[in-house]
Amino acid sequence: MASDELSRKLQSRLDASQQDESKPELESSPVRPKPPAPEGCGDSTSELSAKLTRRLDISEGNAAPRLNRVFNPYTEFKEFSRKQIKDMEAMFKRYDTGRDGFIDLMELKLMMEKLGAPQTHLGLKNMIKEVDEDFDGKLSFREFLLIFRRAAAGELQEESGLMALARLSEINVSTEGVMGAKDFFEAKMQAVSQGSKFEAEIREEKEERKRQEVEKKQRQAAFKQLQSTFCS
Repeated sequence: MASDELSRKLQSRLDASQQDESKPELESSPVRPKPPAPEGCGDSTSELSAKLTRRLDISEGNAAPRLNRVFNPYTEFKEFSRKQIKDMEAMFKRYDTGRDGFIDLMELKLMMEKLGAPQTHLGLKNMIKEVDEDFDGKLSFREFLLIFRRAAAGELQEESGLMALARLSEINVSTEGVMGAKDFFEAKMQAVSQGSKFEAEIREEKEERKRQEVEKKQRQAAFKQLQSTFCS
């Protein structure tokens, strides 16, 4: 009896072992290899290769677009005055009708029509593509500022849609900005000298707020005095 039971257990284990060996191995899902960076090229080529690879990954659904990093426009875009950046922000918000922090293709279409320089569908896509750093097909506020930076540095083609946007907008980047600079780094050097002016603008804003607060208190005091005169 004991030997029969032991024989059955051994046979059961043997059968189970044979079944495991007969199962086909699962095929691993293929992974698309990333193209190697060309030999003998510098960092710029490697960076371009990485951007193209990531764009392909996003289009194929293999990677999610990067979230826009938080930035300070006043410190990153020092070539523009505080007033100019505020004007650009106001313009951006005016055409961001979806209130999602981006200007998409249809909102850009409306903007260009309002500015009197309507573009074709392909022209609008090319406008976004020229400054679309994260390849999400729409303009963030930082990418919107890049349009005016490139216009101020003389890096846009005269007949391009982006140049038409910068020229026809109410933001004048040629007065206090660096329009026509032959070299962008030269423009950055000019922007450094505007640091004191930037600080002066901040002081003026603070003084203006203080002045408005004093006037408000004076009006309240005058109203209370007038009210007590009628009530007495």
